[in-house]
Amino acid sequence: MTAEHSNHHKKHHKHPTENPEDEKLFDFNKSFRDDPEEPDPDENVSDGAVAVLEATVAELKEKNLRLLAEFENYKKRTMRERLELLNSASKDLIVSLLPVLDDFERAKKHAEESSDEHFSEGVRLVYNRLNNILQSSGLKPMDSQGETFDAELHEAITEVPAPSENMKGKIIDVIEKGYLLNDKIIRHAKVVVGK
Repeated sequence: MTAEHSNHHKKHHKHPTENPEDEKLFDFNKSFRDDPEEPDPDENVSDGAVAVLEATVAELKEKNLRLLAEFENYKKRTMRERLELLNSASKDLIVSLLPVLDDFERAKKHAEESSDEHFSEGVRLVYNRLNNILQSSGLKPMDSQGETFDAELHEAITEVPAPSENMKGKIIDVIEKGYLLNDKIIRHAKVVVGK
C-alpha cells in the first residue's frame, strides 16, 4: 500500500470521533474572552435604559387599566340604556292605554249607579284582564281621595270650600286618577282641593 493510497483511504473513511459537529460542542474561545476590555452585551444596558423601560411598562399597564375601566363603564352604560329603552317603551304603551282604562272605569261606575244600564259580564272580564295585565307591568293607581294635597303627586283643578274643618287642604274629589309605574309618577291625579 502506497502513501498516496493510504491518504486517499483516510480522506474517505473518517473515524467516528472525527465528526465536525463533535468538535464544536464547547468553544473555549467564545466562552473565555482574551480581551477583558470588551463588555458583555448583557452588561451593556445602562441603568438609565432600564429606568426608561420600567417607566414605559408602568405607563402601558396604566393605559391598560384605564381601558379596562372604560370598557366596564361602557358595558354598564349600555345595559342601563337598554333597560331604560325597554322601560320607556312599556311606559309609552301603558300611558297610551290609561284613557282606555279611564273609559272602562267611567262606564263601570255609570252602570253601577244607573238602573237602566248594566256592565255586562264579558266587559267586566275584559276590564279585569286589562287591569291585571297593567298592574303586573308595574302600574299602580294613586289613592288620592281624602288625602292631603301634595303638589308632587296631584294637580289641583280647582279649590272649593271644605265641607268640614278637617278637610281643609285635603282632596275633596278626584277628577282623573293618577298612576305610578314602578313607583314613578306617569300621570298626576287631577283633583279638587278643599279650602
